[in-house]
Amino acid sequence: MADRLLKRYSYNVSANDFTAAGKGSSSIKNNLKSLGIDANIIRKIAIISYEAEINIVIHSYGGKLHCDIYENKIVIISEDTGPGIKDVDMAMREGFSTASDNIRELGFGAGMGLPNIKRYSDQLEIKSDNDGTAITVTICL
Repeated sequence: MADRLLKRYSYNVSANDFTAAGKGSSSIKNNLKSLGIDANIIRKIAIISYEAEINIVIHSYGGKLHCDIYENKIVIISEDTGPGIKDVDMAMREGFSTASDNIRELGFGAGMGLPNIKRYSDQLEIKSDNDGTAITVTICL
């Protein structure tokens, strides 16, 4: 029997919009608080969704961030358009970054995005090609 989706929150994320960066993940955090989700779970999801959102802002042409709530899990989905991750294995290494110097001067691009997402997830799936990247993260409740 398939898990039944209870609620979905979705947010548009624009490329290079550092003014709005983090608003989607902040909304996810606040929505989960209002639903009474455990604080430790919210902390994990806040980190995962923020890192995913910032990756869209820095490395893509824009995309969406989704938070799907089920009875026994929460799934964060990050979908963006191009250019994709050239080497996923390298991108998973702490400190590896393809961010430009301009991005680093803004305080982003330390190469911890995907490693942090992996660290706080129960399950992680990354699909990436020249058309974009889809990251699906599952956190068990």
